Amino acid sequence: MAPRLLLCTRTTAYRHDSIPHAVAAVRALGEYEADHTEDPAVLERPLDPYAAVVFLSTSGEVLTPAGRDRLAAYVEGGGGFVGVHAAACTEYDWPYFGELLGARFDRHPEYQPGRVVVEDRDHPATRKLPPVWEFTDEWYDFRANPRGSVRVLARADETSYEGGGMGEDHPLVWCREQGAGRVFYTALGHAADAYTDPDFRAHLRGGIDWAARTA
Repeated sequence: MAPRLLLCTRTTAYRHDSIPHAVAAVRALGEYEADHTEDPAVLERPLDPYAAVVFLSTSGEVLTPAGRDRLAAYVEGGGGFVGVHAAACTEYDWPYFGELLGARFDRHPEYQPGRVVVEDRDHPATRKLPPVWEFTDEWYDFRANPRGSVRVLARADETSYEGGGMGEDHPLVWCREQGAGRVFYTALGHAADAYTDPDFRAHLRGGIDWAARTA
C-alpha cells in the first residue's frame, strides 16, 4: 500500500490561486495516496495513517484547539510535516506553530524573477537542483532569520531582485526535527506555473519524501 499524505489547503486570510495546481502536482508524484481537505475537523482525527501532513499555502487561523493538539502530538511522535509557501502565513496565534515551522512570514516584494542559491545539496529537496537556480516567486521575508535553529538548504540572492528585506543571509528553504518528527519548509510556490516546473516539482517531491521518510 502506498504511503498516504494529508494535504491541507484551508485559508482564512489571503488565498492563492495556485492551490488547485499545488494539490494536482502532489497527487501527480505517484508514490503517495493523497487526501485533500479544507475541513478543520479532519485534523481533529487520528493522523497516524499519514506519512506526512502537508500545508499547501494555508493562511490565517486554520486549526481548532483540538486540531492543534492533534497536529503537535503527531509531529512530536514522529510524523512528518511539510509547509509550502504561505504555510508561513498560518496560525500566528499559536506559538508552537512558529517554532514547528522555523519562521513566520513578514512581507514580500512584488512577484519577480530572482535567484535561489543552494547551500546544502545533501538533501532530497535540493540534490537535483542547479547550484544557482533561476526562479520567479514572491521572495518571502521572515520576521526572524531561522538559521541556527534549522538546517538551511537554500537561500535567496537579494542582489538578483528588487525589494528584499533580510540582507545577504536570507534562508528560503530549510528542514528541521521537532520531537521525533521531521519538518520541511519551502517559501517557494506562489504561482501556478511553479507546479509545472520540473525543478520545482523535484524540489517539492524531495522535501515531502524526506519529511515522510520515504526518501
